Amino acid sequence: MTQDAPAANPTSPQLLWADDGSPRSGRFGDVYFSKDDGLAETRAVFLGGCNMPAVWQGRSHFTVGELGFGTGLNIIALIDMWRQHRPADARLHVFSVEGFPLTREEAARALAAWPDVADTAEALLAQWPSHRPGFHRIDLDAWGVTIDLAIGEVEWALAEWQGQADAWFLDGFSPALNPGMWTEEIMAAVAARSAPGCHLATFTVAGAVRRALAANGFTVSKMPGHGRKRERLEARMEGSPAPAAPPSVAIIGAGIAGASLVRAARAAGLSPRLVEAQHAGSGASGFPAALVTPRLDAGDAFISGLYAQALERAGQLYSKVSGAIISRGVIQLEQAARDATRFDKIAAQSLWPDGAMSRLGREQAGERLGEPVAAGALWMAQAFALSPATAITDWLADTPVIKARAERIVRAGQQWQVLDGEGAEITRADHVVVAAGWGTSTLIPDVALAPVAGQADWTVEDPAPAEVAVAWGGYSVPTGSGMLFGATHDRGVTAPEPGQEAFERNRQTLCATLPRRWERHAGAPVHRRTAVRATTPDRLPYCGQIAPGLHILSGLGSRGFCAAPLLAEHLVAVIAGLPSPLPAHWAARLAPDR
Repeated sequence: MTQDAPAANPTSPQLLWADDGSPRSGRFGDVYFSKDDGLAETRAVFLGGCNMPAVWQGRSHFTVGELGFGTGLNIIALIDMWRQHRPADARLHVFSVEGFPLTREEAARALAAWPDVADTAEALLAQWPSHRPGFHRIDLDAWGVTIDLAIGEVEWALAEWQGQADAWFLDGFSPALNPGMWTEEIMAAVAARSAPGCHLATFTVAGAVRRALAANGFTVSKMPGHGRKRERLEARMEGSPAPAAPPSVAIIGAGIAGASLVRAARAAGLSPRLVEAQHAGSGASGFPAALVTPRLDAGDAFISGLYAQALERAGQLYSKVSGAIISRGVIQLEQAARDATRFDKIAAQSLWPDGAMSRLGREQAGERLGEPVAAGALWMAQAFALSPATAITDWLADTPVIKARAERIVRAGQQWQVLDGEGAEITRADHVVVAAGWGTSTLIPDVALAPVAGQADWTVEDPAPAEVAVAWGGYSVPTGSGMLFGATHDRGVTAPEPGQEAFERNRQTLCATLPRRWERHAGAPVHRRTAVRATTPDRLPYCGQIAPGLHILSGLGSRGFCAAPLLAEHLVAVIAGLPSPLPAHWAARLAPDR
């Protein structure tokens, strides 16, 4: 038996390889699967044990939970069956937990033993997540499959998951070798996150597991085992799933928040209606480029974790839009003396994938920027410059837009009515989501939002220099046809007008840090534009329910293009009754009544 070189990662499974090529966890001393018939065992124990594919026939959504992701073999077998027996237009959602994740290379080596599911395995391996702790979302759009993989302790993952499973695969290592995965508390958490009629399957028939499942509402049955295993368990929760018609949804605002909501709603099988007073991207989302960067925090695990997950998800979703990403990687320059220590701590945080955050000395930063700088920097490899118009246009394609200015939202029986300034109805829906930036303050005046007006300027030139995006107190971002730079921050201003004075402030901010960059663009025509950002007292977005059926996604400040895609998915999941990609206590921190 051979062992891969030990990894510095403390969550490594310490993988061992048997002479026949099968993987074993050195940490737990147990096999991931049998080399002889591992795929057949998965199909018999888990798919057959949960009565698949019959159990999902006639369903528009079906959710499977799993404890013990391992090599991903169970989920690959599930998706392979789903591909063959998927109900028309139905969606499969998978939630799985793994405390000691394999690398992509380790998983690929293990899965190579099963050529008859190779194309499904390759699709999963192509999006194999990093070992960053937290939730990771994977889309297999062609097959209507979404996977949420929680990397971390099983107690934490079950406490944070906001979903209800229609079936569970319990596939942690043996209860004798990994007892923490099989406690009565874990079985109670599984039961609490099980839908009526939920099926459950596992290879173990340990008495403690049987008793814990039975004590938490499952009817448990021993069944003939597979291969050399004499017995296995099947269990069933009482009841049956209640069919529900998809809710109607209206979204107010066609900036990046509204576009993200539309994309998420359509991905969930909903048919949203969009209300916009002017045109898509007419507000703070209307500049020719945007930085997609996280909010950095060296001390608050919630803020740093939220924006690490948001950046990962934003990168996944924008990458699917042809031409949306202008350039990859952003340099964050040190501004104050404390930034050197702060950036050191951020680069060392475990929540970033390998190489995602790295430190640059003063000379290294200067080399990348093509001119000397006063201090070091943080290289954010996952961050990028975005074309807002390209992303928003793609996400709003084929979505009906009602061009009207919403002035009030009132309850109308079981629905909400959106009214214009004359009191006439614009639309009504079961759920209304206000994503109107600073305009949200008119529609939901009780929510604390503050305006911060800003002007940004940009050059137009052909050809445009190839430059890296950089931020400090200001920013300089390639647009593909020039450079965007700025921006001013004028608090309390709600109706800004673009002007020469604001341009001079932006130019001076740029020249003070990157004078050579300005010199390269100084002869080009310059355009200018203003907009108003909506900010909150704690600088965290509002994402959640105001009243039953009335929701808000606003207060995104200067991080909207990073945060909106993930937060929109969470809000749509709540509306549609689907699993959310956001940990529960993070969602609570973003609630508008916090």
